Amino acid sequence: MRALIPTGNPETLTALGEVDLPSPRSGEALIQVTDIALNRADFLYLSDPSSTFRPGIDAAGVVAKAAADGSGPAEGTRVVLHLPSGGAGAEYVAASADRLATIPGNVDSATAAALPLGGLVAQRLLALAGPLRGRSLLATGVGGGVGQVLIQLAVAEGAEITAVAAQGQPTAHMAALGAKVALDIDAVESGAFDVVLESVGGELGSKTAHKLRPGGQFLWFGQASGDPITLDFFRQLQDGSALTLRHFVYSDGDGSRDAADMAALLDLASQGRLQVEIGHRGDWAGAGPLLKRMSAGRLRGKAVLSIG
Repeated sequence: MRALIPTGNPETLTALGEVDLPSPRSGEALIQVTDIALNRADFLYLSDPSSTFRPGIDAAGVVAKAAADGSGPAEGTRVVLHLPSGGAGAEYVAASADRLATIPGNVDSATAAALPLGGLVAQRLLALAGPLRGRSLLATGVGGGVGQVLIQLAVAEGAEITAVAAQGQPTAHMAALGAKVALDIDAVESGAFDVVLESVGGELGSKTAHKLRPGGQFLWFGQASGDPITLDFFRQLQDGSALTLRHFVYSDGDGSRDAADMAALLDLASQGRLQVEIGHRGDWAGAGPLLKRMSAGRLRGKAVLSIG
């Protein structure tokens, strides 16, 4: 069967090739893939010339053969799947029931494919933050797939969220979803926020710690700039701003709750309470150039490719 495979070439990253058809185990269904959504993680894994990673963490498709043990959806069911180890960029893929969720009839497959990784990160990050109603959140690096879900979920739960963006970065979509937008971290009021959601690192990420109220929570979930955050104990002491620092990893655990969490996101989308912006639709043969475009920050919204 055809699948996206790594090339080891930084100019192409991935290309269509031939691989063996998967042989599902008793607890796995065989899925005929119709759509895949690309994530920044696909690019990061493929950037290593020696990588054997096959793209496709998030996808949608149809159950071609139900699991032999009777678990999971029946043959012919439209499903979304989340495979942290990749490989969903193929004509067929095997997946266990805890990696699958049934797509509601009024949600199209491209939208469903665009939800899992960004949605799971946003959903679990906010759950870690605790009750949100009436609280003030400051978030960095939320202009993409994670951010669009995170802003909507936070606002729906009654929180006020301020998104920090760089000069020249598109921000209208964040404001339209209900976020306040700050283009200068130095102009953001200090001591005004209950929770910081930080994913950029470097100087920007380091400064956000001083925006917390005393006893606030700092949730660290990324380092998009490549530069680490630095926290000065004595500066924090002078500010009187004790804080709780938590490193967040969305995939903590065995993945057994993925199906339920994806089903909850799909239910919100079905009710019209969660929107997913798709910035690019195309054929999977163009995955390599598209990943390069995504890595340069030249794509707003999610990229979803159809399996031709």
